Amino acid sequence: MAGHSQFKNIMHRKGAQDAKRAKQFGKVIREITVATRSGLPDPAMNPRLRAAIIAAREVNMPKDTVERAIRKASGAAGGDDYEEVRYEGYGPAGVAIIVEGLTDNRNRTASEVRAAFSKHGGSMGEANSVSFMFQRLGVVTYPLDVANEDEMLEAAIEAGADNVEVVDGFHEITSSMEALFTVRDELEKRFGEARSAKLDWRPETTVSLDEDKARSVLKLIDVLDENDDVQAVYANFDLPDEVAEALSA
Repeated sequence: MAGHSQFKNIMHRKGAQDAKRAKQFGKVIREITVATRSGLPDPAMNPRLRAAIIAAREVNMPKDTVERAIRKASGAAGGDDYEEVRYEGYGPAGVAIIVEGLTDNRNRTASEVRAAFSKHGGSMGEANSVSFMFQRLGVVTYPLDVANEDEMLEAAIEAGADNVEVVDGFHEITSSMEALFTVRDELEKRFGEARSAKLDWRPETTVSLDEDKARSVLKLIDVLDENDDVQAVYANFDLPDEVAEALSA
């Protein structure tokens, strides 16, 4: 029985991993679709498409899947038509949350996001109700082994970036929103392809959470992130070390 139980656990885990991968692929394909239609289908001439292809590599999407998505998006038949949406609101403990999405049905997505906020102790607000608490930045990341900190700082400054830090084992280069693709292209000339290059919302102030409130906020974020139409969720909370350790235990 133990072996049978272990096999079932493995199959369940694999099923969950496959479902997560399919969801990640779906989100990236939507971004590839919108990026392709916003410019040329050639990534060398379309900075947003290049960023989407890097995101596809991050989730190990096969090359032929990426190429098929580009061909479908650039074809005369078109396929699904997505538009960009953004929702803002407050979660438990007054945490500010920004939700970015790509949808083929704006009414459906708004309804589902509003329901998620309401069900999990939050409330969806009007446009720009919380975004003033965040900065919109360009963020480029590189593995630490491509350069030491001084070399990366020098190169980033020359490329027009604003700051460089080591975060979670990577060089993180931040710039103004407008300078993102220029900074990325200049750094790639010296260090090769970046691990990621994207626009990000960074909070200017944060709300410190205890364990109970952290669980409530993270549950809401998980539910929002599970929505197929949602591309990214940003929030302005901070977890003290002891709370982070308790949550990961």
